[in-house]
Amino acid sequence: MIVGFVLAGLTLGVLGSFHCVGMCGPLALSLPVQHLQGFQRFAGIITYNLGRIFTYSVLGFILGFVGMSFSFFGWQQIFSIVLGCILLVIFFASLFRKKIFKNSFIQNTWNQYIVRLLSSLFNRKTFSALFLIGLLNGLLPCGLVYMAVAGGLATGNILYSSLFMASFGLGTLPAMIAMSFAGSFISLKMRNNMKKVIPYIFACMGILLILRGMNLNIPYISPALESRHVEICH
Repeated sequence: MIVGFVLAGLTLGVLGSFHCVGMCGPLALSLPVQHLQGFQRFAGIITYNLGRIFTYSVLGFILGFVGMSFSFFGWQQIFSIVLGCILLVIFFASLFRKKIFKNSFIQNTWNQYIVRLLSSLFNRKTFSALFLIGLLNGLLPCGLVYMAVAGGLATGNILYSSLFMASFGLGTLPAMIAMSFAGSFISLKMRNNMKKVIPYIFACMGILLILRGMNLNIPYISPALESRHVEICH
């Protein structure tokens, strides 16, 4: 079971790397590592990405705790199907270029707060600053992260959710490292084209969540979920 969630997280991260390059490319190119050379520069880029993965892992822990509540009351299958349907709605809306969710005042305020913190860190050319930049980057709103969040919630388990989110972050690692080193060779048009892949990943994730909720006893795709009942003492 653990292997299945790790593979699912890695797959989502690798496939979603196109989106990461398009969305997080400018930030990766702006990292304060220009003064570093050779292995030190590589270590700095890794440190930044470890910050992102750490944030995803913590989010996974929280999501797993929330998901356990749904599992405890026997709502895990229904919850997985509902999440899958939401992702499919987002996919079809993107095909018709309809924006379902608009940025709220709270989200805009949150974005501005995180950006201010990031701006102050970019002036500090230390490894600790790079780690904090990655940590804060993981807190910025992102469609791909929302998709990973849905997957983490659907696990209904703290360990599985944490591993899923950590694996998701690791899956994005190769593309983000390449972007930091050779991003200047990737044009803006190419990055924008890469972002067009993400709706189809939404669709695949939505279908997998629906299949998981259907309890079809298919290993890794739709494993049999044990029903849990609340016992009441008389």
